[in-house]
Amino acid sequence: MKETKRAVIFMINLAMADLLQVLSLPLRIFYYLHKSWPFGRFVCMFCFYLKYVNMYASIFFLVCISVRRFIYLLYPFRHRRRRCDVYVSVAGWILVCISCLPFPLLRTGQETSGGEQRCFADLPLLDIGFAASMVTVTAAEIFGFVSPLAIVLFCTWRTVTSLREPHAASHDLGEKRKALKMILTCAAVFLICFAPYHLSFPLDFLAKANKIASCSQRRAILTLHPVALCLASMNCCLDPVIYYFTTDEFRRRLSRQDLVDGAEMQIYDGKDFTDPSGCQTR
Repeated sequence: MKETKRAVIFMINLAMADLLQVLSLPLRIFYYLHKSWPFGRFVCMFCFYLKYVNMYASIFFLVCISVRRFIYLLYPFRHRRRRCDVYVSVAGWILVCISCLPFPLLRTGQETSGGEQRCFADLPLLDIGFAASMVTVTAAEIFGFVSPLAIVLFCTWRTVTSLREPHAASHDLGEKRKALKMILTCAAVFLICFAPYHLSFPLDFLAKANKIASCSQRRAILTLHPVALCLASMNCCLDPVIYYFTTDEFRRRLSRQDLVDGAEMQIYDGKDFTDPSGCQTR
């Protein structure tokens, strides 16, 4: 928590978003193993909702990490206060939770022919009209993926150009390389996890709305979209790469020697003790 300059607050919130996804996984596993849902409609919709909250909260905080690291790199004497990051995080959670409400609200509960309750991807969509659906999908694509990706790519480009600036000290170059590594990791998570889903999302909608005439194309889209959804869940596995491989603080504080040194400092800090010579010191 003391390392405020490298977007630690946003990393903590990113871990919280991943935790929301993990909490719903046991029930998801149960449903897809048994093809039945005995836990009621509310629990189903809530677990379904958590999936999208995780995805878009992760997108939001990955953008915040990239921007925070970029701003500190170019303007090291600005935006050092942790309180600002806390306010941004609270506003981000409110925005994401409200924006993700249409995902469960546009799904209806339906039983199978055997009387078993459906859940998750098997929930049918409400018919709100093709035009309204296209507006919703377009807004989700622009504000949920295209705009955040553009911000991350801009931070990456500006960081790369700053490395090429002449008369930079060796310490500055080291900081810039570390910042570039973190921002590139955020961009990689975007492209690996979220790009396939947001590319297949509008196609999946068109296929389910029977707006694609070719049966083979519809079959391919409906087969690939669940794979893209699984890739979107992989961010829970890739986010720790940001914590460990791109921050010296995280590795140092997890190292055994640092933990031992920290414990010794807590034991002896401010306390009297006697050295081998018999003298009392502080």
